[in-house]
Amino acid sequence: MTDTTTASTAAGGPDGPDRSDAPASRLSARGLTLSYDSRTVVDGLDLDVPDGRVTVVVGPNACGKSTLLRALGRLLRPRHGAVLLDGRELDRVPTRAVARSLGLLPQAPVAPEAITVGDLVARGRQPHQRWWQQWSEADERAVTDAMDSTGVTELADRAVDELSGGQRQRVWIAMALAQETELLLLDEPTTYLDIAHQVEVLDLVRRLNRERGRTVVMVLHDLNQAARYADHLVAMRGGRIVAQGPPDRAVTAGLVREVFGLEAVVVPDPVTGGPLVVPGAPAPAAPGAPASVPVSTRKATP
Repeated sequence: MTDTTTASTAAGGPDGPDRSDAPASRLSARGLTLSYDSRTVVDGLDLDVPDGRVTVVVGPNACGKSTLLRALGRLLRPRHGAVLLDGRELDRVPTRAVARSLGLLPQAPVAPEAITVGDLVARGRQPHQRWWQQWSEADERAVTDAMDSTGVTELADRAVDELSGGQRQRVWIAMALAQETELLLLDEPTTYLDIAHQVEVLDLVRRLNRERGRTVVMVLHDLNQAARYADHLVAMRGGRIVAQGPPDRAVTAGLVREVFGLEAVVVPDPVTGGPLVVPGAPAPAAPGAPASVPVSTRKATP
């Protein structure tokens, strides 16, 4: 498998994808097809999430990226194919064992009314508790450590609904960290945040990965943020993976045109040296081609 993977390879070509140099991966998908009722959203997708890295999934609206993340977190059962955790089909892993391995932060989570920061973060310990041992020193340490790591210790007695957007996101991440999972799934964690709070949250996620070795999968809308924070970037369109790999190899003008329908120039980021996308005009559609093709009616690439 090359670092940049075409849609036909990602979907499993005639001979199947070459996995001879695939990265180590505790979490993966094989032939994954996801649907809502009769509408197919993700079609025949293969993915290996690199261990100990930050993977960012990007793509246009309704391309299936959040649906993919829901399936990786076992919130959505596959129509076909499977999500694998440590080589086992995720649907066959006990719920408590999944909760000890995977922490999932969905879009726009809602906290119970008037709950305090400390109480919300403590809920992350539920997968580790038993009826005969509701709270332990290990639970206390995990909550304290999670709050220290995210900088919310001083907010412990504050009501979550009184906090700013950036503070709330750090509290939700603290709750996910309190689960002490090695895999962390974040669905658009910067939604509704201003640019300063977006950077604050993404810097926090990257620090948790670098300092604590967490494997992170994020869905982001902003391609430049994805290129800056990802070790492994996955670009989707129409329910399939169009390209994936290190951002400096995956992000090209051709990719932006194919995935987002936008002409662009890719230049070095003056801060990081990675790719920076300077958008231009919308790309013209190919003669006779529809603006978009629903994945449920599209034929697989031969």
